Amino acid sequence: MTTAAKIPSRESAAPHLHVVGGAFTVEKVRRDFPILSREVHGKKLVYLDNAATSQKPRAVIDAISRYYEQGNANVHRGVHFLSEHATGEHERARRTVQHFINAADASEIIFVRGTTEAINLVAQTYGRTHVRAGDEVLITAMEHHSNIVPWQILCEEKGANLRVAPINDNGELLLEEFEKLLGPRTKIVALPHVSNALGTVNPVGRIVEMAHRRNIPVLVDGAQAVPHMKVDVHALDCDFYAFSSHKMFGPIGIGVLYGKSAMLEEMPPYQGGGDMISSVTFEKTTYNKLPFKFEAGTPNVAGAIALGAAIEYLNGLGMDNIAAYEHELLAYATEKISAIPAVRLIGTARDRAGVLSFVIEGIHPHDVGTILDQEGIAIRTGHHCAQPVMQRFGIPATARASFALYNTKAEVDTLAEGIRKVQEVFA
Repeated sequence: MTTAAKIPSRESAAPHLHVVGGAFTVEKVRRDFPILSREVHGKKLVYLDNAATSQKPRAVIDAISRYYEQGNANVHRGVHFLSEHATGEHERARRTVQHFINAADASEIIFVRGTTEAINLVAQTYGRTHVRAGDEVLITAMEHHSNIVPWQILCEEKGANLRVAPINDNGELLLEEFEKLLGPRTKIVALPHVSNALGTVNPVGRIVEMAHRRNIPVLVDGAQAVPHMKVDVHALDCDFYAFSSHKMFGPIGIGVLYGKSAMLEEMPPYQGGGDMISSVTFEKTTYNKLPFKFEAGTPNVAGAIALGAAIEYLNGLGMDNIAAYEHELLAYATEKISAIPAVRLIGTARDRAGVLSFVIEGIHPHDVGTILDQEGIAIRTGHHCAQPVMQRFGIPATARASFALYNTKAEVDTLAEGIRKVQEVFA
């Protein structure tokens, strides 16, 4: 046996995937997620906090273990076998991401810590280069804080203005009002593909078209989209697309910034240090080519490899299969939960994905979450890092159940029973 054969590739360790005759079989999918078999407070775990972070299939867990047990080394520039192998796996993961979102080239895929860092990177490189006093950055009223604060910092530094496109009572973007806000001083548009607090799916392709008619670039926060639907950055024609591994069944601590090559080439580096350089003297530094210009320091090698494994897992199931199943599940949950007296849904857009936010009359969402936890049901309560959304709807917080490919209608029924128990406690 050769030395190379001692480190199995992800292909040789790939799991049996569960699409039978084109049908999505959630019962078999659930067996791939070890944590779903555990109990919480003596009750079977019902995990409905996927918008915060998703659980991990065995394929991802094994990819992390395999790297540290059999292939651990630093990447790039190493001439020994382990380093070359780790580099190959790391860059293969980059190509896996490229194909997953249909980017033109692997060099357009920048590994970052997550969506937040990706947005900050664009704000502090493209933004600082192009935004001047009196210019405008356009976002929406449904943003996560990670797509508000970086632009506020930039606008305060430059003397620019942050403009906010409004939403209606259903949580949908008012497109006519949005288009009116696009003007000669607008230097960039940044918006979510899917709202983390409302589940609203924005018509990103149409919005990009509006902006590009005025030569305005667009950044899309895709953190809540990539686990639920097929994303094609070429078809969307967005200039930047950001997402996080941990919301799409991969590990915590790694994410992706996609950017068009022409945009990335002209942007200055975000951080300085190892691997983002071509040469260094005390007089001058020459920066590395893409994507390495934006990846200073030792990367999260295990995270990248495991993200690649998560994408391969999703590809094996089929994103269209996942989207169809989750659409049916969300419709069932919407009908079931909205039928409970004194429950009001927050976010009722016609096109939604993954999220069901609600309030119960007379009961604080934190109390809802605490009692549901005792029933083994994990949801998220609070403002969901979207305080302006809560202000728009005149509430301090919501209870948010968020779904993933392994959730079931039976779990929705358990959630409904839990909500009724909450109401009984406060009756």
